[in-house]
Amino acid sequence: MPHHSQSLSPAQVDRILVWRHIFAGLSASLVSIGLARFAFTPLIPELIKAQWFSASAVIYLGAANLAGYLGGALLARLLAMHVSKENTLRLMMLIITAAFFACATPLSFVWYFGWRLLSGVAGGVVMVLVTGTVLPHVPKARRGIAGGAIFLGLGLGIAGSGTIVPLLLNLGLSQTWLGLGIFSAILTAASWFAWPASGLNSGSEPDSSASAATHWHAGPRVGLLYAQYALMATAAVPPMVFLVDFIARGLGDGIHAGAIFWIWYGVGAIAGPPLYGLLADRVGPRPTVRLVVTVQAAALFGLYATDNRPVLVLLTIIIGTFAPGIVPLALARVRESIPHSAHRQNVVWSRATILSAAAMAVAGSLFSALLNISGGNHRMLFLTAAGLLLLVLLGEIVPRARTGEIKPMRAT
Repeated sequence: MPHHSQSLSPAQVDRILVWRHIFAGLSASLVSIGLARFAFTPLIPELIKAQWFSASAVIYLGAANLAGYLGGALLARLLAMHVSKENTLRLMMLIITAAFFACATPLSFVWYFGWRLLSGVAGGVVMVLVTGTVLPHVPKARRGIAGGAIFLGLGLGIAGSGTIVPLLLNLGLSQTWLGLGIFSAILTAASWFAWPASGLNSGSEPDSSASAATHWHAGPRVGLLYAQYALMATAAVPPMVFLVDFIARGLGDGIHAGAIFWIWYGVGAIAGPPLYGLLADRVGPRPTVRLVVTVQAAALFGLYATDNRPVLVLLTIIIGTFAPGIVPLALARVRESIPHSAHRQNVVWSRATILSAAAMAVAGSLFSALLNISGGNHRMLFLTAAGLLLLVLLGEIVPRARTGEIKPMRAT
């Protein structure tokens, strides 16, 4: 009897392995950011209603994850120097799974804060390391769509926060945390052997090259890339944080209508990463940035200008693609800017992630202050976000020299 496995060509085997690696990356992004961050949002009212914590304490619990995310992004490359990337990622998924189970019991505020902070640290580590672990094993022509597939987990988490989490809450608050923990454990186990073997320092270049990767100057175009990614991350904050409140209170449609709009936002969030990754592969990262930013600026201006509910639904879906979609798009820009050095790509991507994390953390506070100053005018937030995207476009229009992105430091 012939064995079916013998009929697979080497190219087919390689393709299967690539998709296994992508599945591992998707699982990590879904658990570490999609669930650990976004699933907390619909749990906030329940934490207050069940009197687990006060309203002011819950705000700090939400901030703990963001602060941990920034810390994890700073620590990621240091961890990867001492532990292989794939083992670091496995450990981070275990930590986040443990955090879900730990949050099922409100022992104290310090207990909860610590676990939320730790899950944020793990999420930051995953965001920095996951692409450098998976994408070197993906053909170059497919890395845009592969990056989109990996970060599809972000969109799935946003969608899940508006659909699956409310269903779990019918069973109870503790049961919801346990359910998230079980789901995280399943994904951790399913992806455990799907990671590619990278070895210490990724094994793609000599250690001396890895060490030297920090001793070069980024050219002005890389600096512009940092600025654009930070601006796009900042512009993503108002709809991501305040859209539901805008529909519920700003328009007076109520909490249920706000929840429905969050589901529509989640629909866009699922489509965003693979769509932006595919566009980056087909038309190039920079043209995709120009197209996406133009469409998003127009959509945000639409939120500012219209009360038409069907139009608002369409705009919400379009805007929903942006927050998770800019991650693979920024990654594609990094690879385009530094085409010949995986280590330098990893360094630039790490710094870009740190800057975007810091920008989003600061933006949350600044936009909250702007909402208070404006007397609860949500539309002013959306108009401000559209203005930030116009700055991104302005950066694309400014002529730049056609020299190399990276200027090595010369030995004296």
